[in-house]
Amino acid sequence: MNKNDKKKDINRGKVNPNSIKEFKVKEECELLPFLIEKYPHLSRNNVKSLLSNHQVAVDGAPVSQFNLKLVKDDIVIVSKFRIAKKHRQNLPILFENDDLIVINKPSGLLSVASDTEKGRTAYRMVTDYVQQKDKHNRIYVVHRLDEDTSGVLVFAKNPKLQKELQNNWSDIVKSRGYYAIVEGKMNKKEDTLVNYLKENALNLMYVSNDKVNGKKCITHYKVMKDNENYSLLDVNIDTGRKNQIRVQLGYLGHHVIGDDKYGEPSDPLKRLGLHAYELIFVNPISKKVYKFIAPMPEEFKKLFN
Repeated sequence: MNKNDKKKDINRGKVNPNSIKEFKVKEECELLPFLIEKYPHLSRNNVKSLLSNHQVAVDGAPVSQFNLKLVKDDIVIVSKFRIAKKHRQNLPILFENDDLIVINKPSGLLSVASDTEKGRTAYRMVTDYVQQKDKHNRIYVVHRLDEDTSGVLVFAKNPKLQKELQNNWSDIVKSRGYYAIVEGKMNKKEDTLVNYLKENALNLMYVSNDKVNGKKCITHYKVMKDNENYSLLDVNIDTGRKNQIRVQLGYLGHHVIGDDKYGEPSDPLKRLGLHAYELIFVNPISKKVYKFIAPMPEEFKKLFN
């Protein structure tokens, strides 16, 4: 492989920021009128050609239908180039009905599009999957998992349910369970951690004594297994603060393995040692209780065999 081939391989899947434009939706509307408003210098037919040529995506998922319903906070992406659709096979679906679709998100996959990655996301994969059945199908983001965290990830299939879930998330969620592998042996086999977190200029969270401006976070853990080097924890969180498990356990001196964001721990699995294995919540519309389980990754088990 020559240097040019290596460069192409490194940049494959990455987005050239000069090749796209992004627009945030402020209120519910249809896609075609939205694009016409954003491109007043183009004729209606030219705007339609952007769609028919597959140059438009919503939250990273390519779309072509003119009357697609947009909702507040959708991100519409217009590319200079064609955005290819992909058929999804072996998608790790845990549950699907008319209202929800739940997957076991792999480690290393973004939940939604970022500044540098628009295509390879869980949102894009699930959208491609539901649109194989009907091109008008849409999914809606309910919550997120960090890129390197695997496990239960829920999407809604209609904007009304998405809004109800997001607006009541802290009240309707009854359990958020994680498996975490940390360095060393814990001094306590079971404990509840209560801290206040703040965010620095680098967008990293840290434990603070500032109870007024800091965000309170509560994390319960229990040691399941340990060996000379690592401990496997069953973790349950009462609050959903950014990176709270990684920060609180790291503050104790027991960093999650593979977490080079908050420390320099060993990386025996070549991935972050964090897996969202359980999510229990009440559907605020139907009042039905849902419980979703994503099995422990095999590599977690092998580390303690």
